[in-house]
Amino acid sequence: MEKSKYNQKPQNKTNAERKKRGKTDFSYNNNNRGTERHPSSDRTNARNNYDAKSYESDALSDTSIVIGRNSVRELLKSDRDIDKLLVQKGEREGSIVMLVAQAVEKGIPVVETDKNRLDEISGFGHHQGVVAMASEKEYCSVDEILEIAKARGENPLIVIADGITDPHNLGALIRCAEGTGAHGLIISKRRAVGMTSSVSKSSAGAIEHLAVAKVSNIASTIRSLKEKGIWVFAAEAGGKPYYETDFKGPCALVFGSEGNGVSNVVLSACDAVTSIPMYGKVNSFNVSTAASVILCEAARQNRGL
Repeated sequence: MEKSKYNQKPQNKTNAERKKRGKTDFSYNNNNRGTERHPSSDRTNARNNYDAKSYESDALSDTSIVIGRNSVRELLKSDRDIDKLLVQKGEREGSIVMLVAQAVEKGIPVVETDKNRLDEISGFGHHQGVVAMASEKEYCSVDEILEIAKARGENPLIVIADGITDPHNLGALIRCAEGTGAHGLIISKRRAVGMTSSVSKSSAGAIEHLAVAKVSNIASTIRSLKEKGIWVFAAEAGGKPYYETDFKGPCALVFGSEGNGVSNVVLSACDAVTSIPMYGKVNSFNVSTAASVILCEAARQNRGL
């Protein structure tokens, strides 16, 4: 087999090699969910708190709509084509003034409109008086994410979202991934939220700076990454504590859905499981909270800090 360009570890990883690093194959058992709870989602409250109608509306929303001051600010920094900036009438204070000035400097039309119109366009989201009409965010390939890491001279650090359906959770996850220097995000084409306006808003603009790949099969993509020499960790219960896990070298981290965590088929495709021990009375963290903890540790290790 041809050597991987991320030749930190051999492609054919034997159990002996895994044990040498303290990373053994993980056999998933639903009964082993007692002491360390699911680190990446709130199993108890997610389904009750999640509004299905809100998700359906968001899934159908126009992904070329970018709402909120932070998101529009980051959009203006990016290379995406922007058709126009819609500003609420009378909003000429604070950061709105700066955003309008940047748009004018870039030759982007600025149109004043009333609040009711902005509410309708944004799907009644918290637009903060400004909405941008932009070209849709282009998805990239998984190989392009790896090329980004190679161009930076860094080991790949990839985030994989397994079936996340809440746009606010996905947006917050994107913000964590970009903030910790991850090279890209992989999402599923089915049974998961895409790059909607609510996701963009929740990411606080981070979506404009993070490569996103959409794939048809997460488990198959994980197996392909492993063939390229990338170690894949599932954030789930029953694994080694994150602070004892060896994230050095090329790696990908999988974070699961709000209700079910990482699916069994995806879990079985991963190299190992990493967990966040819970010491209080709550039994889990929200996916973005768990991601911030684990990704910061992975980034620290890969930077030799």
